Amino acid sequence: MADPTDDTGTSGMVAGPRAETACYDPLRDRVVLDLDNGCTFAFPPRLVQGLESAREDQLAEIELLGAGYGLHWESLDVDISISGLLAGIFGTRAYMAARAGRATSTAKAAAARANGARGGRPRKAAHT
Repeated sequence: MADPTDDTGTSGMVAGPRAETACYDPLRDRVVLDLDNGCTFAFPPRLVQGLESAREDQLAEIELLGAGYGLHWESLDVDISISGLLAGIFGTRAYMAARAGRATSTAKAAAARANGARGGRPRKAAHT
């Protein structure tokens, strides 16, 4: 018999917490998951690839996939794994890379201005 905690792909199941319930909370603009380990996890749907411009009625149509290892929105054709969400993965590798460069802060803006005043980012040294 396959071990359900085996994440090597041999059991067909993914290790980690499973969602027991999932709902969209329009007041907080969050998708809220109650996990089988007793924890609650909430995230803004605007972070998830495919949910960025979804309407509230579409976000409310969440289905649990499998034994609670994933979420599905039929009308949006969006699927996302619970383990990915808990790891902070909200889309494909390209989507996540594009989002990473968007982070802004006062310190980042000040550093960009300082680099610009010095002529921009320094060139990488050639390896010989």
